Amino acid sequence: MKKRLFVTALMVTAILGLAACGGKKNQEETDAGKPAAIGEPESEEAEEETETEEETETEAEGAEEIEIQVFIAASLNRVMEEIIMTYQADHPEVNFVCNTDSSGTLLAQIEEGCECDVFFSAAQKQMDQLEEDGLLVEGTRKNIVNNQVVVVSGKDSGTAVKGLENLGDAQSIALAGGSVPVGRYTRQALMNLGILEKADDPASISTSQVSKALGGVEISEQTNVSMALLAVAEGSCEVGTTYYSDTYGYEDRLDILEKVSCELSGDVVYPAAQVVNLEAGEKQAAAARDFLEFLVSDRAKELFEKYYFDTSMD
Repeated sequence: MKKRLFVTALMVTAILGLAACGGKKNQEETDAGKPAAIGEPESEEAEEETETEEETETEAEGAEEIEIQVFIAASLNRVMEEIIMTYQADHPEVNFVCNTDSSGTLLAQIEEGCECDVFFSAAQKQMDQLEEDGLLVEGTRKNIVNNQVVVVSGKDSGTAVKGLENLGDAQSIALAGGSVPVGRYTRQALMNLGILEKADDPASISTSQVSKALGGVEISEQTNVSMALLAVAEGSCEVGTTYYSDTYGYEDRLDILEKVSCELSGDVVYPAAQVVNLEAGEKQAAAARDFLEFLVSDRAKELFEKYYFDTSMD
């Protein structure tokens, strides 16, 4: 039987809204002492409203709760929180257990047997591997959004670094490991600039090799893109590479020194797919498929674009 993972860097569940009661007391006090209108019928509008509320309550009580496991690349953390809450507004019966980490780490966990219904990766490589392993539900793979690698520094840091070409002028760099998509994309760009020697797989280039190619600069290796971002935002490192989408909400703490062209880094495409889950029942599998369809809906696209993702997948 597959292991069940409950690592929840992000746990999103249905939120029960409490109806506001402001003004009710004053109205009651105003009406106090007035004789009740015996036999006075309620308005048709009020009756319809009451019936609708009763029907909604009955449906909510009768809905069977469903739980799906969603594995999310770290750079999707914040946007997916809002997307899931938006989805749950129409599907309150669906609960989510979300595991957020680097795509490479998530891939390893799925291959080790951790229960997963939907995998949303920051790169094609990890999804390709799952497809080769026969762990994807056929026909469910979709390219959802594009992103872009950026070089960042702390706000008004005065760094001499302008971008990747003089990255070695930094005192310290936050760089994700090669198995992390943003770390791989950065290495690919440095290879294309002639700073790193060519390799069949950029991910195979170690952090120490990158440091040597940059003149011995100190590099702090990070386990995922969010950690690389925070290392710069909190001042632990002078510069770093992250995704453009990750700078959302950090505009007052970070300067973008360079948006790295896709000609250098390669296309930064995020695919999602349903994962074969032998423990999932029919309703759970159906919910996973429905959520995947929601990810390519116009409403979801609006949210992705709000968080600086590009949804044009032509």
